[in-house]
Amino acid sequence: MPPVLATVPPAARLKATFDADRLQADLRTLSEHRWSLQRSYADDGTITEAEVDWRCLSLRSVGANLERTDPGGPGLVEHEDTIWREKAPYLSEVLDAIPAEMRSVRLLALGPGAKSWEHNDTKYGPAWGTARLHVPITTCAGAKLFMEGTLHQWQPGEFWFGDFSRMHYVENTDTTTRVHMVIDTLVSEELLELFPDEYLADLDRDKVLINKKRVPLSADEAAKHAVKFRIPVSFPSWEEEDGEFLRVREQADATIEVSDDGTVVLTVDGKPTVKLIHIGDGEFRFAGWTDERTIAVTPGAEPTVTLRSRVGTTVNQLDITAEPLV
Repeated sequence: MPPVLATVPPAARLKATFDADRLQADLRTLSEHRWSLQRSYADDGTITEAEVDWRCLSLRSVGANLERTDPGGPGLVEHEDTIWREKAPYLSEVLDAIPAEMRSVRLLALGPGAKSWEHNDTKYGPAWGTARLHVPITTCAGAKLFMEGTLHQWQPGEFWFGDFSRMHYVENTDTTTRVHMVIDTLVSEELLELFPDEYLADLDRDKVLINKKRVPLSADEAAKHAVKFRIPVSFPSWEEEDGEFLRVREQADATIEVSDDGTVVLTVDGKPTVKLIHIGDGEFRFAGWTDERTIAVTPGAEPTVTLRSRVGTTVNQLDITAEPLV
């Protein structure tokens, strides 16, 4: 299957550069203890640890949890800065300059002899509202990233975007470690302004999902969206095939519940599943994710719930009759 953004290359150097010496000074401060091996977390709680020398220090993670070396995903807990960010003032300055809402921020260290398999990351590209950005801090001749067969060796102080929904792998055949700061953000119009002009000229903007900004609700306003309804069982999973929830016949009982402080949560079969973030007009995205999938509530005596998933500007939509949650 061809990539969604087939008219542009899988990587682009962005319109910013950073001070490599200051990046490396912060890295030295943060390298005074041993970093954790990279881990992945499945929805069922299964943890898989890297079998090669690929280590991570999280500057921002789910719940500021230092054990979470993964980028995270939709859930009940949002991303927060960890204690390590405050110990890295220049890295923090770099992050403050990025005009987009951030999810995870990780320092990833690719050790000598490490190599990944060739793969692509599900829904990790602008078509689904995600941008993965790299700030190289240290590198070496043997540290290589291959994207769709093309060699990339990004240099300290540069600023890069990579569409990792496309096939890629990394390897380090050198004797020293390569370290990048890897930043997962929500795609915004302001972020796109950092892309090179030639990239934007070839970009099909209809295939890019621009995320809406958060729109806070008071507790009383949020409470109007408390409903119960039946939900296709695949919809809460961001990994479902695009539009699968329109075809799934199996359904589950669901509620949208609002706590006294205005926190909004989707519950499925009695289990709190994901926190909901209001993005305007009664529409909510999943905490820890993008506008790739949202739930909208039209309140009233006979409320309606609208489920949406998106690829770029293409929207899959399902309207469901709901009941007020008393």
